[in-house]
Amino acid sequence: MHPKHKTRLYATVLAVLTFAALGCEDAAKHGVQAHVPALSPANTAPAQVPANLGQLPLRRLSPEWLAALALRVPGPKEYLIAQVEAKFASGEQNYKAGHLEAARRDFDDAVDWLLTSGYDPNSDPKLSELFHRVVDTVYGYELQAFRAGDGFQEAPAVPAPIDEVAEMTFPVDPRLKARAEEAAKNISHDLPLTVNDEVLSFLNFFQTPRGRAIVETGLRRSGRYREMIARVLHEEGVPQDLIYLAQAESAFQPLALSRAGARGIWQFVAYRGMEYGLRHTWWVDERQDPEKATRAAAQHLRDLYRQFGDWYLAMAAYNCGPGNVQKGIERTGYADFWELYKRNVLPRETRNYVPIILALTLIAKDAAHYGIQADPEQPVPTDMVKPGRAIDLRLVAETIDVDVDTLRSLNPALLRLATPEDPSFELHLPVGTAERFSAEIADIPPDKWVSWRRHRIEAGETMSSIAKKYRVTPAAISDANNLDRHAALEVGEKLIIPAAAPAESKSRLVRYRVRKGDTLGGIADRFSVPSEDVRKWNHMKTNHVSRGMVLRIYTVGGAPEIAPVHSRPKTSSKARIPQSTSSSSQASAAVHN
Repeated sequence: MHPKHKTRLYATVLAVLTFAALGCEDAAKHGVQAHVPALSPANTAPAQVPANLGQLPLRRLSPEWLAALALRVPGPKEYLIAQVEAKFASGEQNYKAGHLEAARRDFDDAVDWLLTSGYDPNSDPKLSELFHRVVDTVYGYELQAFRAGDGFQEAPAVPAPIDEVAEMTFPVDPRLKARAEEAAKNISHDLPLTVNDEVLSFLNFFQTPRGRAIVETGLRRSGRYREMIARVLHEEGVPQDLIYLAQAESAFQPLALSRAGARGIWQFVAYRGMEYGLRHTWWVDERQDPEKATRAAAQHLRDLYRQFGDWYLAMAAYNCGPGNVQKGIERTGYADFWELYKRNVLPRETRNYVPIILALTLIAKDAAHYGIQADPEQPVPTDMVKPGRAIDLRLVAETIDVDVDTLRSLNPALLRLATPEDPSFELHLPVGTAERFSAEIADIPPDKWVSWRRHRIEAGETMSSIAKKYRVTPAAISDANNLDRHAALEVGEKLIIPAAAPAESKSRLVRYRVRKGDTLGGIADRFSVPSEDVRKWNHMKTNHVSRGMVLRIYTVGGAPEIAPVHSRPKTSSKARIPQSTSSSSQASAAVHN
C-alpha cells in the first residue's frame, strides 16, 4: 500500500475510534433505562459517517480489518449482567464500609434490575446464577439484622445539644456581668476564662428554662464519665477543663448525633474519627465508645493546640476544621479567636462555639452561684469479657438475667443486637456477672451463639408452648437440654432453646404482588411472618396495601403454594407496579430467590 494511503487510513481509523469514545462518554452522562431489551443493536440507528472522506481505498480492506473497526455493542443480556454486577459490587463495598443506607439502596437496585428487565431469571443459566447469587448474598446480610429487629437501620440516636444552641443569639443581662466576673476570679481553671458580652449572652440563655434543662442534663450525666475523662485527659497531657467541650457538644450522651453527622460524646465526624483510630463498621461505631472517643478527642485537641498555639483557636478548629481557622488567620493577619470573631471570618456556629464552652465552664464550676442544681450520676462499674466470636445480646441478657437495654447502655458503640465476629472485641457486662456468663455460656456451642437462646420457665408453660414461641419443636428443646420429652418443667429453671440460625434455615426473599382483596395481615399470615416485619421490610408507615404493589417478604421455606412467574417491565422503579388487567396469571406474582 502507498505510504500516503496508509497515512490516510490510520487517520480514518483514529477518527472512527474518537467518535466512538465520545459517544460512550456522552451516553454515560444520561440515566440508564431499566428495560434492557430496548438496548438491542437491532433497534440502534447506524452511526453517521462524514460524507467527504477523500479517496481512501477502503474497498481494499480485508474482512478482518473491517471486523476490527466495527464498534462492538454489548447484547442486552450482557449489559444487564454488567449493570447488576456493578450495583451489587457497590452495595458490598458500602456494606463493608458501614454505609448501611447506601448499601441497602444498591442491593435493592441490583435485584430490581433483574426483576424488571423483561427476562425470566430462570430462562438463562448466567442470569439464574447471578440472580440467586445476588439475592442469597443480600439475604445473608439482611435477615440476621431483621431477626434482630433493626434491618439496615443503625441504632437510634438523640439530637446533639450543640445544634440547638450554637445558631442562637441572646441578649446580655447587665446584672450578670459583675456576678460572672467575680465568680471567675474565685474558681480554679486550667483554660483561660474570658468574660465578655458574647459569653454573657449564653450565660443568660442557660438561665432560661430550656437552657437550664440542657445544663442540668449535662451536669447530671457528667458524673457517669467524669473520672474516666479526667484520667484520659491527664494521660494525654491536655487541660482538664476540656471536659466542658464534651458537655457543650453532647451533654455526655454517647448516642448524640448532630445534623452534620457527628456522633458520640465528643461529636466526631466519620473521617476525623477514622484519622484518630475510631472504627466504624456494620457492627460497631467507636465514635460512640466513651473512652475510645475521649482519647481520640484529647489527641486531636493536643494536635490542634500544637498547630495554633492557642486553646480558643484549637477549640474553634475542633468545631469547623483547622483549614477554616487557618484561612481566617491568613485573611485577617490575627491569630486570636476574638479578633476572628469580630471580623466575622468563621462560621456562625463556630463563632458561638467557644463562648458556649466558656459559659458552661463558668456554670459547671459554680452551679449554685447561678441557681442550678443537679445530682451527678454515679460511674457505672462493669466487667469486661471477650466472647471471641459473634454472640446475640439477647442470649447474653438471658444468661446473666439482665435486660437487653442495660447491655446496650453499657456498650453504646454496638450498632446491632449482636457483637462482631472479632476475637478482640470487648463486651461490657454489669459488674459481678463475668464469671457467671463464662460458666453458663459454655453450655451452648460457640457456633450457635447468634441463634440459640435461653428461656426461664414460667408458671403454666409447657414444652409445646415454649417451642411454639421460638418456632422450634419440643423434641429439639428436650434434646438440647438432655430432658425426657415428657418430663415435668420446673418453674424458674432455664432451658436452652436451639433456634435455627438464619444462615442454616432455608429462608428466602419473596417478592409478592398484592391482589385485589389482600390485606397486610392476610399476606403476613400466608407467609407466617408478623405484619410489623412486613411493614419494616417495605418501609411502610401504615397497614394499607393496594392492588399491584410488590412487597418484599423474608420467609422460611419460600412462598406457600405460589409459583414464580415471568417478570415484566414496569413503569416505576420501586415497589408500586401497575397490574396488567389482561393477564390474571400475574396477579399473585411471587419471585423465589
